[in-house]
Order: sequence, then structure tokens, then C-alpha cells
Amino acid sequence: MAPTQRILIVNNEGKKRLLLCRWGFMPSSEKDLSFGNRLINARAETVATLPTFRIAFMKQRCLVIADGFYEWRREGTKKVPVYVRLKSGRPFGMAGLYNTWVADTGEAVCTSTIITTEANELLMDVHDRMPVIVARDKEDFWLDPQNKELAGLQKLLTPYPSEEMEYYRVSTNVNSVAYNSPENIRPIEAEG
Repeated sequence: MAPTQRILIVNNEGKKRLLLCRWGFMPSSEKDLSFGNRLINARAETVATLPTFRIAFMKQRCLVIADGFYEWRREGTKKVPVYVRLKSGRPFGMAGLYNTWVADTGEAVCTSTIITTEANELLMDVHDRMPVIVARDKEDFWLDPQNKELAGLQKLLTPYPSEEMEYYRVSTNVNSVAYNSPENIRPIEAEG
């Protein structure tokens, strides 16, 4: 998935729901949907205090569902794509925020962002940041819209344990959004 495409989220507005949201958070005050193109990620260190995200952090938290994500690791002068996942191969929920933005035409668009934190030891040589992955036993705590426990929520915004994750090199075909194939997550050998 790429920014502005639809991603799968779980939210809780009294009950849990699975829905598709546009990747790129839109504050209600903004008029042009393209504004959200810049808000695909929110930093864990400031998400609770920045005016753009503060209200959503307290009321509109979600989990962005994935079985992995891509990063690009520098190898000499090149950047090569790698696929990052849990060693178990199981899907996981990344901490996110969502907002239903309403256009002047009345069209309602679900928008969302992924919260990032500093990279764990495994990913430090790939990128300095990573998505916050919410542990399964903390998902209900994160999603509960009645939960206003700021310190407890912020405590979840930490790097996921390195020992439970892995990554491997994948084809450069992932550099093109047009190339959407199961082959994108197949490991490949480093090219000479």
C-alpha cells in the first residue's frame, strides 16, 4: 500500500469495526483532501500534543492491520527494499489515528495515519524510525474510546521487540505502486 491508497483499520466507536480508510490523515479544519498526503505518519513523541493529532489521539485511535511493511536500506549508493514482518508471520496492528473528514460536497472520507517511534535494534541499520506495533494483549486498551489514560497510552508507543521481528530483501518491483503482486514479499538474494 502507498500513501493516499486505502488501508485496513480497526476502530472502536462503541464496538469494534473493520473498515477501509485513506492513508493520509485529514484534520476536520482542512478544506483540501491533498493536505492529508503529508500526514501519513505521526511521531509518537508529539502525537498527543500537536494540534493536528491531539483530539484524535484522545478519541479516535485505531489499529492499521498489516502482515508486514517495506523499508529501504542503504547499501552503498543504492537503497534496496526490505520486507519487515513478525517472525510468527501473523498479522499485527500498528497504532494509528483516524478521522472522518467531510468535504464541502458532503462526501465523508475516512482518513488515517500510522504512529511511528524510534527503530528497535533490528531495524536501526535500515531506518531510524518504525511503526508502533501494538501488542495483542494491549489492543483493547489502545482502541477503547473511553480510555483517556494519557500516560498509559503513551507507554504503548515504543519500539516492538527486535527478537520477535525479521526482515529480508525483496524485489525492487515494490518501488512501483502499479506492481501489486504476492511476489513483492518473496525473499530474493542480494544482487551482485
